[in-house]
Amino acid sequence: MNPVDLGVVWEVMKWPLAACLILPPLLVYLGLHVVQREVIFVDLALAQVATFGTCVALIMGYHFDDRMTFWISLGVTFLGAALFSWSRSSRQHNVPQEAIIGITFVVAAAGVILLLSRVSGGKEELEHLLTGDILNVSAEDVGQRAILFLGLGGFYAAFHRRFALISKDPDAAVASGMRVRTWDFLFYAAFALIVVSFVRVAGVLLTFAYLIVPAVCAVMLARSWKWRLIVGGSIATSASLVGLWGSYRLDLPTGAAVVCACGLALAVVNLYVAVLKRS
Repeated sequence: MNPVDLGVVWEVMKWPLAACLILPPLLVYLGLHVVQREVIFVDLALAQVATFGTCVALIMGYHFDDRMTFWISLGVTFLGAALFSWSRSSRQHNVPQEAIIGITFVVAAAGVILLLSRVSGGKEELEHLLTGDILNVSAEDVGQRAILFLGLGGFYAAFHRRFALISKDPDAAVASGMRVRTWDFLFYAAFALIVVSFVRVAGVLLTFAYLIVPAVCAVMLARSWKWRLIVGGSIATSASLVGLWGSYRLDLPTGAAVVCACGLALAVVNLYVAVLKRS
């Protein structure tokens, strides 16, 4: 590839590359909590609720890129966060939290289809919400989300021990005197803000992939939080590079290519662990 071609590639891919390298580490951290809590689809459900909120804004006449669309989507997602923080108590009534999460996802997905059926170009909007448009992400998009994610990363770091205890052993957290439901709401509210922000540039599928796949790989390969973050971040970075390269070379949709690269990374890690166990 000659220097001219490299210049073209860099110009096209520099901000998608920045988005895929700078933003996912916080998603990996949240994914580790999700895996430990055994509520694997909570992020997908929140992403779907965020999409439903966006559709509500579209029905109200706002454009996808309007600021009000973001706030409406965030407000609806906060309601989902409140529901998930409350639903932990449903375990006392023999109703697993995953059931509440699954029902929320299905209802939100059906709501999205119903609302978009009333919007001109609804099919195209649905595809955009699912796959995102990370190839056309701008410096402003990346900068705004980097600042937001840095601030929320500081929030999670400051209260990591509380969140880690609640994720690992909620009964012990209650016994220690923590107001688990309040801290759960704060956890999911910040989670919702991150999901809404990332879904708007990356779509539902890529958001879910970044949240879960690197975290699952990290849990398979490491024990401590520190090493799981390092391993998960490395896998997210590797999958991003492979997906972006494949997208450019083969002229494939960028978000879907990165998702498939995440799936390939999981398959490789799973094979490695299986071989390691046999030996």
